[in-house]
Amino acid sequence: MSDQFDRDMWRMLSDNLPAGADRIAAIDHDRRISYAALASEADRVAGWLASRGIRPGERVIVHLRKGIDEVAAMFGAWKAGAVVVNVNIRWTAAQLAYVARDSRARAVILPRNALDRLSGDNALPEGTAFLVQGKAEGLAQGADPWAALAAGPGSAPDEYDPAGLAMIIYTSGSTGAPKGVMLSHRNIRAGAISVAEYLGLDAGDRLLSVLPYSFDAGLNQLTTMMLLGGTVVHQPLTMPAEIIRMARDEAATTIAGVPPLWNQIVRLLQDNPVALPALRRITNTGGKIPPNMLEALPQVFPGVDIYLMYGLTEAFRSTYLPPAKFAAKMGSIGQQIPNAQVFAIRHGIGIAGPGEQGELVHAGPLVSMGYWEKPEATAQKIRPCPELRHLIGDAPVVYSGDLVRVDEDGDMWFVSRMDEMIKTLGFRLSPTEVEDAIAQSGLVSDVVAYGVEDPELGQAVHVAVAYLPDGGESALSAHCARAMPHYMLPRRYYSWDGTMPRTASGKLDRPQIIAQARGGAVRQN
Repeated sequence: MSDQFDRDMWRMLSDNLPAGADRIAAIDHDRRISYAALASEADRVAGWLASRGIRPGERVIVHLRKGIDEVAAMFGAWKAGAVVVNVNIRWTAAQLAYVARDSRARAVILPRNALDRLSGDNALPEGTAFLVQGKAEGLAQGADPWAALAAGPGSAPDEYDPAGLAMIIYTSGSTGAPKGVMLSHRNIRAGAISVAEYLGLDAGDRLLSVLPYSFDAGLNQLTTMMLLGGTVVHQPLTMPAEIIRMARDEAATTIAGVPPLWNQIVRLLQDNPVALPALRRITNTGGKIPPNMLEALPQVFPGVDIYLMYGLTEAFRSTYLPPAKFAAKMGSIGQQIPNAQVFAIRHGIGIAGPGEQGELVHAGPLVSMGYWEKPEATAQKIRPCPELRHLIGDAPVVYSGDLVRVDEDGDMWFVSRMDEMIKTLGFRLSPTEVEDAIAQSGLVSDVVAYGVEDPELGQAVHVAVAYLPDGGESALSAHCARAMPHYMLPRRYYSWDGTMPRTASGKLDRPQIIAQARGGAVRQN
């Protein structure tokens, strides 16, 4: 195992000193900071945590808008030996309070307006320390203003356990109470080293960061830049025009996004092309980009390398498709990233071969420590794999719950979540197949397909769609009749007014969309 894996997260920042002290570490829309200044700001946070009695291993919540202060808070907590719990700024007071109680956080770093909402049922236990960004007047006892942080170096623990807990990332909780995924220092560093290698990143890169740091892919964007001494350019607004403007003005070399965001960016650039001469690569994660958008990417980003990737929080990063294969294999998630072992498993049979489907499982140093204080859920998700015992023994693997197909070259193609497959007229149908066919119509901005129990069909295909201005049910139904086999045809179309709900990481919130469509909260055509 690489010695680089066995270093703590604080050193990911401090290793840039003194040689890279003057390099720009991070950029906000109105502020930029060097590595030396960022380390000093993190020192102030570490000193505050020590003054409030926070000990190594205790949990510190960071609940801040994407930006330099958020980065300083995270690295300050790591310098103090604490465990970072990054809670997305879009989460409600109730969600924040739940995470604080579940993780038994000793300190919370947050904006003043978020602090003011932590009252009544959302109040946190007495003795919780608060570091507050913004207005300082009238703060209650136990809350300190960020502006009053003392200067001076914070102390770091004498030793870190590389396999020890560094961060807890909570899931969105759309299908139940959020679960905290535990990541070690080694997990996060291995992810940064692996992704930096296959993307070919270096200290000269300027990575435009849109995805939140409470999302494993967003966190990886930060850590790759800190690892290499590059620059992370913060863009907290997910407005396509602002993203492209920031990329142009700050000479971003890399943009990372999720499918709903890429859909919007592609449509913007098709109507209003923008030259981005510094841009070298774009990356996608968090789901499959529709085929029509994949075909448009090389047109709106000429000469730019396109990386299609796959990951899951419990294993951080898993697979990627090299840009050289993009034209021939649009939509494939490729093969394992460096330092990972990824397989498609046919349960009770063995490893899936060419033309076969199986559940994606992930082994190696990126496998997380499991779920915070949920050993039974951990044992269900992360456990030895009998079909791989001849290769890796009883080493634990993450069972993704995702069905993939393996092609003749060993590249993988996402089929569906295993629990979302639609069984209709004797066929097993992936919702993704339906969504891809509908996306090719050019009539919708977003689409979600799902199965509904039906006495004659087994399950009927229903779809929730957000139409583009030229779209409508009549035209879409005609397209489906031309483009789909009979068993795939939707039996109901639900028209969504406005933008479909997103998770905090920007992905379509499929459970919420399906629940609202089933419940009649959207119009049935």
